Amino acid sequence: MSLLVGEISEITRYPVKSFQGESLKACKVDTYGIHGDRFCAFYDETKEGWDSYITARDIPSMLAYKAQLIDKEVSVSSPDGEKFSWNEELLKEIQKYSNKKISMTNYRAPNPEDPNLMAVDLASVHVITDSSLRKLESMYGMPLDKRRFRANIIVSIYENTFNESNWIGKCLLVGDAELQVTTFCERCSVITIDPDSVGRDTTLLKKVNEQLDLKFGVYASVKKTGEIQVGQKVYLSD
Repeated sequence: MSLLVGEISEITRYPVKSFQGESLKACKVDTYGIHGDRFCAFYDETKEGWDSYITARDIPSMLAYKAQLIDKEVSVSSPDGEKFSWNEELLKEIQKYSNKKISMTNYRAPNPEDPNLMAVDLASVHVITDSSLRKLESMYGMPLDKRRFRANIIVSIYENTFNESNWIGKCLLVGDAELQVTTFCERCSVITIDPDSVGRDTTLLKKVNEQLDLKFGVYASVKKTGEIQVGQKVYLSD
């Protein structure tokens, strides 16, 4: 049995890890998550695993660059409007922000269904709800730019339905896709960075820690691939 909990209000894809993403009206959900999400990344060759990724925690200015996936190629706009592809010119552009040697990689491979291709975090799809955002704004005492939380999907919750704190271990049914909600998203310093000015406000992370134990939003893995779009109903199922 499934329960109608809301509808998709926004879908965002982040082709480059820690760059701004692109708003989508519809997209395919592959086995690894939103099609094309975080399949390019910068990294430090001297480190291993997730610690090797260069992110906005290291270089806040990365959040001022906007990435789009156009005809299967990454297009990047810098804060001053300069255009880049995923190439050495972009690497030189980002390298100027760090004294450490930065490398770049993408996860394109002959088998696009390989779930190990992308630089996604923990599980495949990051989901937040508008109701939880409103509650956090109330705790914080001022409006918050939802881009701070870098969600793939924002769900507009219907009245008198459960929010994501009740979703762990259950499935979200959206269009043809099924998403298994696996864990809360534990927040880090990235949410303290303003998406436009890239200035920091550490009081936000402190508030999320004090009031929410750093948990805001959820991660979900892909149980069934399919197409999703803005405006589609979201159902919760055991």
